Amino acid sequence: MNTELLNAVQAGGLAQTETLLKGGADVNTRNEEGATPLMIAAGNGNAELVELLLKSGAEVDAADIRGWTALMKAIFNYEQNKGFPDIVQTLIDAGADIEHTIVYGTRPLMIAAGYGEARVVEVLLAAGVDVSAQNEGGRTARVMAETKDYVEVVNLLHMHDINSMEGKSPCSVAPKAGTPGGVSVINFMRKPQS
Repeated sequence: MNTELLNAVQAGGLAQTETLLKGGADVNTRNEEGATPLMIAAGNGNAELVELLLKSGAEVDAADIRGWTALMKAIFNYEQNKGFPDIVQTLIDAGADIEHTIVYGTRPLMIAAGYGEARVVEVLLAAGVDVSAQNEGGRTARVMAETKDYVEVVNLLHMHDINSMEGKSPCSVAPKAGTPGGVSVINFMRKPQS
């Protein structure tokens, strides 16, 4: 029954998942990589399944054999080449650890910034993530975004720093250019090499 649950979640079968859970399947069962149904649903971007699994008692901070949690899997899916900000928010609302670390001291914000997931970065900033956290190599999320020229992410982190210095909300929107006392967003694109 637990294997059937994992397969149903992987296939996105909401009704089948609900039936299996009502029939006694373990909501926190794991596959060979240590992934739970919640991790699978979050990584696949299936918001309805994530909600169902959380309501059924899924452990929000369970980690697979690599240390990845459902939150980290929702931040970026390699196969789909995108993250799922709505699911990230749902998991945070359910108590997910926004500072969970994996290999090399990598945190959720670093993953989001390193893959250019601006909407996910916004959700994490609003949740109060530690923007100044460094991995074991001394790199911050901002450095990771700058390295790959993810301008929108760099600008979000830059505005967060400015707003934090001014005592504003970490995610308040910058005033439009030309407004009194407004702050212009800086473009951090690298200069062309000659």
